[in-house]
Amino acid sequence: MTVFTPRTDCEVAVIGAGPFGLAVASALKGAGVDTLTLGGAMSFWRDHMPRGMRLRSPWHATYIGHTKGPLSLDSYAKVLGISPREPLLLENFVDYGLWIQAQTVPDLDTRRVSRVETTTGGFRLALAEGTAVKARRVVVATGLMNQQLIPAVFNGIPRQLVSHASEHTGYEAFRGKRVAVIGRGQSACESAVLLKRSGAEVELICHGDIHWLGYRALSGKQSWSLRDFLSERLASPSRVGPFPISWLVEVPGFVHRFPEPARAGLNRRSLGAGATGWLKPDFDGIEIRAGSRIIGASAKDNGIELRFEKDAASFDHVLLGTGYRIDIAKLGLFAPAMLAAIARRDGLPLLSAGFESSIPGLHFVGGSAVGSFGPLMRFTAGTPFAARTVARFIQKTKDRRYAAA
Repeated sequence: MTVFTPRTDCEVAVIGAGPFGLAVASALKGAGVDTLTLGGAMSFWRDHMPRGMRLRSPWHATYIGHTKGPLSLDSYAKVLGISPREPLLLENFVDYGLWIQAQTVPDLDTRRVSRVETTTGGFRLALAEGTAVKARRVVVATGLMNQQLIPAVFNGIPRQLVSHASEHTGYEAFRGKRVAVIGRGQSACESAVLLKRSGAEVELICHGDIHWLGYRALSGKQSWSLRDFLSERLASPSRVGPFPISWLVEVPGFVHRFPEPARAGLNRRSLGAGATGWLKPDFDGIEIRAGSRIIGASAKDNGIELRFEKDAASFDHVLLGTGYRIDIAKLGLFAPAMLAAIARRDGLPLLSAGFESSIPGLHFVGGSAVGSFGPLMRFTAGTPFAARTVARFIQKTKDRRYAAA
């Protein structure tokens, strides 16, 4: 029997084993770079998303690093017997990620990293169980961990009365309950549908009307404007952002060259709240309170009361489908001095062409890279580019030595 011996040093340490972490680790290993990947495989997807959820991303934007060949989603779909014509179930996506991990990162180290520090020649990664790993480079691929957006109005409310969508893997406990879902993006709308299926009475509360993505084509409507026609027929592969700027989103290397204000504008336009049109038929029975602003919230009579500008309403529970706001300080990985040395804007690291931060040898991929490479980095569709780019950069600079920062 083979005995697993935890490693204590490596060329590159990848922190996180979700889609971006697995894709980057796979590419680095394929390039012959000594790589250690730390974290639970697909852990955020397994532990922070509800069963029965379907992915917003279209099929050809859901590949984890490999768009073609034996490690592509198409190859796995044949094994599983699922159709590319249907939105992918969360359970199938998690299984696909575990399949990728088993084949490309079989030596995954599930220990949790609690702190990253600079040291002579690279970095020291302190692990939760008390040991440490040394690496010449570190790739942070922690995804949406600790990035939940909680509106200030809910500060101080007991957690049994208000929770974020990421805190649930199922909604069976809300059967017979009156639940308010806050938000109008994919997370909020899909959570509302899943809550209704679980037997809850659901009201969706949002600032404005829901923007249904692709609903005109899915509903079979015959009345098309020229913009509708172009948006559907000439849609970009990932469908991230409105047509035609969605095609700019597809080329993160080009977006990286934009002046910062232009890149920020592209992110705002492309990452606005929206929900896939195939959810709309399931909204029968869900009350929508659009255009409402919550000005107060308080516990009342074993429930929670929400106060609006003109009235109030009481619920058994509030579910926050308010999404995420990336700020690497919330990761808790870096000591204050090291965090201060990472050039940032609005909580996001400023990254060079190789996804490298202002601390040489420290890289960020996934949502943390949106500020530098654009909206595609927020989605699985960005994994092939990120993996390819990081692997090439590190392979070219393998012999570079770094002193402690």
